[in-house]
Amino acid sequence: MANLDPIIVSCVNLKGGVGKTAIAVNFAAYCGMIGIKTLLVDLDPQTNATFSCMTVEAWQKHAAEQGSVANLLGARGHTSAEGQEKSAESIILQSVFKGVDLVPSHLDLFTVDLDLSSEVARETRLRRSLKDVIGKYEIIVCDCPPNLTIPTQNALAMSTHYVVPVSLDFLSSLGIGLLLGRIKKLSDDLENPIEHAGIVLSRVGRKSYFKMQTAATLKKAFGDSVLDAQIKERSAVSESAAKNLPIYQMSDREAASEFRAFSAELLPRLGWKKK
Repeated sequence: MANLDPIIVSCVNLKGGVGKTAIAVNFAAYCGMIGIKTLLVDLDPQTNATFSCMTVEAWQKHAAEQGSVANLLGARGHTSAEGQEKSAESIILQSVFKGVDLVPSHLDLFTVDLDLSSEVARETRLRRSLKDVIGKYEIIVCDCPPNLTIPTQNALAMSTHYVVPVSLDFLSSLGIGLLLGRIKKLSDDLENPIEHAGIVLSRVGRKSYFKMQTAATLKKAFGDSVLDAQIKERSAVSESAAKNLPIYQMSDREAASEFRAFSAELLPRLGWKKK
């Protein structure tokens, strides 16, 4: 089903290692699984979301022949010998999971801020590059790097919502207020109102007084913005990524149940209504 105004949600945090990619990938997989036509866009140069969906060999072949998100952002060297840009249609990898297509990332995003330092309207390149295909999807999920550089800015410039994964450690939770404020300023500057869909507690390990105190502090500070569903630290999550499978196809039923609960709770916060 086509949708001229899809829901676009970015997964963002200023700190790495908080389970952001696992949440983006498995939320996209959940959406596809229940019949929502979904596009997953990997904007992190570490390419973890990409490698959660395809092998390194398949990625190398696709990037060389069809292109990657670096083409859509106009990173240096990502054109043909004739100087022609790759189209979004050719870059998108079809059906990496049921109902889910992928825009793969590329290592060249590590230098994209330098490549685009003098470009005009560099924050809206992704939105403009995807304009001809965006109507084919009902939900678009963007996995962002742990910073607010050009790739993340491009994701937020086209997003309707964003979600913040947080692990229960001091550094992960410390910058949430700063992140929310910076995103609000960016959305104002780009004249793109973006809604905060919530904070999800991720990679939750064994109970401890410090972690319980951190969770209580977050809930006191951000109230209903903190989702009830939590994602625990489980080996099945990394194993599923290594096998290029969503968590729902692994044998760990508890892990799959947690991601289902999170996804089912997030969808209404994005304004999703069953067609």
